[in-house]
Amino acid sequence: MEVVENVYKNREPVPHMKAIYLITPTTKSVDGLINDFVGTSKYKAAYVYFTDFCDDKLFNKMKLSCSKAIRRCKEININFLPYESQVFTLDVPNAFYRCYSPNVESTSEPASTLEQIAEQIVTLCATLDENPGVRCKSNPLDNASKLAHLVEQKLENYYKIDQQSQAKSKTHSQLLIIDRGFDPVSTVLHELTFQAMAYDLLPIENDTYKYKPDGGNGKEREAVLEDDDDLWVKIRHKHIADVLAEIPKLMKEVSSKRKATDGKLSLSNLTQLMNKMPYFRKQISKQVVHLNIAEDCMNKFKNNIEKLCKVEQDLALGMDAEGQKVKDSMRVLLPVLLNKSHDNYDKIRAILLYIFSTNGTTQENLDKLIQNVQIENDSDMIKNWKYLGVPVVTTSTSQRKLSRRDRSSEETFQLSRWTPVIKDVMEDTIENKLDSKEWPYCSQCPAPWNGSGAVSARHKPKTSYLDDRKSGSKLIVFVIGGITYSEMRCAYEVSQAYKSCEVIIGSTHIVTPRRLLDDVKALTVTKSKDTFYFKNE
Repeated sequence: MEVVENVYKNREPVPHMKAIYLITPTTKSVDGLINDFVGTSKYKAAYVYFTDFCDDKLFNKMKLSCSKAIRRCKEININFLPYESQVFTLDVPNAFYRCYSPNVESTSEPASTLEQIAEQIVTLCATLDENPGVRCKSNPLDNASKLAHLVEQKLENYYKIDQQSQAKSKTHSQLLIIDRGFDPVSTVLHELTFQAMAYDLLPIENDTYKYKPDGGNGKEREAVLEDDDDLWVKIRHKHIADVLAEIPKLMKEVSSKRKATDGKLSLSNLTQLMNKMPYFRKQISKQVVHLNIAEDCMNKFKNNIEKLCKVEQDLALGMDAEGQKVKDSMRVLLPVLLNKSHDNYDKIRAILLYIFSTNGTTQENLDKLIQNVQIENDSDMIKNWKYLGVPVVTTSTSQRKLSRRDRSSEETFQLSRWTPVIKDVMEDTIENKLDSKEWPYCSQCPAPWNGSGAVSARHKPKTSYLDDRKSGSKLIVFVIGGITYSEMRCAYEVSQAYKSCEVIIGSTHIVTPRRLLDDVKALTVTKSKDTFYFKNE
């Protein structure tokens, strides 16, 4: 019999059973362990596994209190969550408040938060058996620089301890650390690739999508969107137009094999097909789920989002689909603000894109926008971006000048012309084109990256790809304050394009535009200390 229970809660004693403790090395967790063996022992013995390094003080406390009961004690260094095959999260959304809120600026919270994040990043590197060269973005804030130096120090300490005081040399990998404010555009833009669009427009919670099959008349069902779903993995990064074309083809292939349906396919006759053919039930079920998601997305898109997308793309890029420069950003923005069918979130997203495109606006102009659109109660969703180092109010506005890679030869949909800045960063890193002043090293540069195009795969013979992968070249990108689903997609696209380097991306947490705007708004809300503690403290 296996039972999984919370170490913090009261539990019934099971003295004939051994217990495995998978816990964080915190006072609260260790106290929970000790309490189980004070007086009458709850269990026959304890096998203790810490997710991170346990300091001497806590270890000695545990040793003095219940050493006789402990059969094994080990640090396994997994203080992070593998979210997808190339995505990880530290699962600490409260870090956003602790790093950026002006209410904690003068306290020890930002420093202790970065300390905790650094320790978690080191457990990721340890799990990958990597000692990467560490670099950071020097602006807009200094959080990235502080975190990068902390990570480098802890990596050095970890590998000295782990290898019997023999320091592990730098491996063939790099770790880039970036502040969320480096690319605000990608956080508020409406994305039309499948995963990003679905999480933005639909009420998907904890990666669970709820739907009613049979044209909405059936009983509500749930589907978990995860890597175990091969179809989801295959289509999640595709444009919604491609997804809508692909899923019906897959369903026709299945149905034609058994000649179970005739004529046009619909969700209702697919449900009937599932009931008659158990062999295909699971396969068709996945396709029905994703067709439901795609149709739900398109219903939202046709109602309101389609009108927004052109405006958003023009503001983000500073030019229209024909390549003509946007001369008056306010003129582009106004139709969105005057459209009563758009909710406040969408209007605020458009206003933010206008502000980002001009590197800020005047206080007078900002006040007029907030008043005319009647978003006074949500105005902090706009104003508080300044705490992320993003210009909001300025005395003189100008077109945002950001050096971007030329993607004019790449095929794109007109309403999906924007490319997240992080993709440029990934590609420039692999090609050794990052400016060392903007992206300084906090450590020794790993040898494979020390030179022009040292790990670039585009100019290498194909026979070297597998050898390069075996050599373990990795690019790990970490963003303080949340990553978007479109940025996650970039890690896969760049890995596919540059076969010699695997890109892994992670953050404190994963954000959708609405959740991030809520978090930005909350930056100026006074919170009690208990409400923004890390979950493992």
